[in-house]
Amino acid sequence: MEKEQDQNIQDDPAVSENIGVEETGDKEDHHEDAQNQLNENKKNELSVEDKIKELEDKLARSFAEMENQRRRFEKEREDAFEYGGFSFAKEALSLIDNLERSKNILENDDKLKETDALKKTLEHFDIIYKDLISIFNKNNIKPIDSLNKKLDPNYHQAMMEIEDDTKEPGTIIQEIQKGFTIKDRLLRPSLVGVAKKTPKEDQKNEENEEISEDK
Repeated sequence: MEKEQDQNIQDDPAVSENIGVEETGDKEDHHEDAQNQLNENKKNELSVEDKIKELEDKLARSFAEMENQRRRFEKEREDAFEYGGFSFAKEALSLIDNLERSKNILENDDKLKETDALKKTLEHFDIIYKDLISIFNKNNIKPIDSLNKKLDPNYHQAMMEIEDDTKEPGTIIQEIQKGFTIKDRLLRPSLVGVAKKTPKEDQKNEENEEISEDK
């Protein structure tokens, strides 16, 4: 009985056609799935390549940052080695300042003038001063040469103007406080007084200029 039904199904053209359509549809679906899987694999392959490039970029940036940090560390280490005593040196300058002030006070004391005690004291002061300067020089701390030099804002700080027609305006003619450098850095600027022309001299120059223009 069942054999006859199967035979009838096979013999029926409509049923056979439906079976063929289903088989064809299954094949197309399988092909489409395979194609989708292939495309997905390609996408995965591209994403892996992109990830590798991204990792390479991150590694390159990391190495660059490490190199920059190394250079900064080396620079800081060198500065610490060369300028580690900067603050101490700046504080030590007060010794020279106090020594010079004490010397000036003694020199201007009318009771001590022309006495042997003053001469011996000043000699000792000079020895101490020279020893201090020698120690500073050994540590690359050097005084700034200021007198009779043109005012340089990098090393000098003008505190006053002094009328002096024998010097060019802006020439340093008085050193109020000595300045110092440590290696290639300014430890403190020199406090100075600079020359300026007297008003009469300025007026004469203006008159001469007017006469020259009239001619």
